[in-house]
Amino acid sequence: MKTIKICVVGLGYVGLPLARLFSTKYSTIGYDLNEYRVNALNDGHDGTMEVSDELLKSALDNGFRCTSKIDDIKNCNIYIVAVPTPVDENNRPDLKPLWGASETVGKVISKGDIVIYESTVYPGVTEEECIPVIEKVSGLEYNVDFFAGYSPERINPGDKEHTVEKIRKVTSGSTPEVADIVDNLYNSVLVNGTHKAPSIRVAEASKIIENTQRDVNIALMNELAKIFNAMDIDTQDVIEAASSKWNFIKLKPGLVGGHCISVDPYYLIQKAQVYGVLPRVMYNARRLNDGMGAYVASQAIKLMNKKGVNVKDSRMLILGVTFKENCPDIRNTKVVDIYHTLSEYTQNITIYDPWADPEKVMHEYGITINSVLPDGKYDLVILAVAHSQFKEINIKEYTSTNCVIYDVKGVLDRSIIDGRL
Repeated sequence: MKTIKICVVGLGYVGLPLARLFSTKYSTIGYDLNEYRVNALNDGHDGTMEVSDELLKSALDNGFRCTSKIDDIKNCNIYIVAVPTPVDENNRPDLKPLWGASETVGKVISKGDIVIYESTVYPGVTEEECIPVIEKVSGLEYNVDFFAGYSPERINPGDKEHTVEKIRKVTSGSTPEVADIVDNLYNSVLVNGTHKAPSIRVAEASKIIENTQRDVNIALMNELAKIFNAMDIDTQDVIEAASSKWNFIKLKPGLVGGHCISVDPYYLIQKAQVYGVLPRVMYNARRLNDGMGAYVASQAIKLMNKKGVNVKDSRMLILGVTFKENCPDIRNTKVVDIYHTLSEYTQNITIYDPWADPEKVMHEYGITINSVLPDGKYDLVILAVAHSQFKEINIKEYTSTNCVIYDVKGVLDRSIIDGRL
């Protein structure tokens, strides 16, 4: 292949770290429709905090750049698509970002070029949904004039240990020769190498079951938590005891948010039904996990009633709004479900999160949050996210005489809490 010039389409949690990594070895440009995002990156700052300012500035100094102008990416020959794959309000796959990205690629792709998709999809999306768009826009023929690959992303937002260069990635290609090219490309920048799948459909399927398996396993823990809470048994004590057996898989109950586990299973659920298969376990797991925010709120209210705390118009404090600890990602966070359930009883709810962007939370959910913990006394405190800053807070300083403290994450001193998931 001629000199490799890479364009990464989509500069979010997945695309930017990948583009930065490829820029250490190849001529690389990042493309995103969001001009504000592009300008911030070219100024050396990543608002998602996935790439440090130091690493980003080093990449920029070595030739990496970002753009929102399509003319700037016409001379590339490897196009890597890393756009989101959300669901709509009915939890049906929303392929509009992928179609849009494919249309963009179709406008610039040339003979001999390769397009690689990283977005999580159900088996068949790459070749049945995306490639036809490129063919239509470009006028080129698939596997004759241009080729495709699929290498599913495995980024874990906020994880500074399993960074992109350390992840072992699955690769695939539309022909055996292209599969080798794609595999070699990723191998050239990854520390732990790759697994070359026999087809694009296998690679697509492998990614979606990674997150589906975790969703189902966490749903089991959440169901057990509901059972043991009803029996007045501490779930985490049960898990600690059971995990003394060598082959017990130690997982904890919790809120399942983010853009992976809480979304991806719906893609496979919908596609399975097209083939006449009703995925009951997956579907029920999704329903159970989606309801855990409301469940946490109801448990907290139950504890307030037992303790004689008046719920109506009480003052409540929720610690954390992001979907996981030490990360600014608010996508599909289930903490908002806690908030909405509690707001049926009182409007005196304060959310404190030093990681989340208040403007983004307001735009996405219409909820006001605080970046600094306000002074005051609260009748209910819910630790919803285990940010490291929260472990340094003396929660008792913010509690009323008869306050209820509920620990979703199981990280607080048990002597001060009234309940935990």
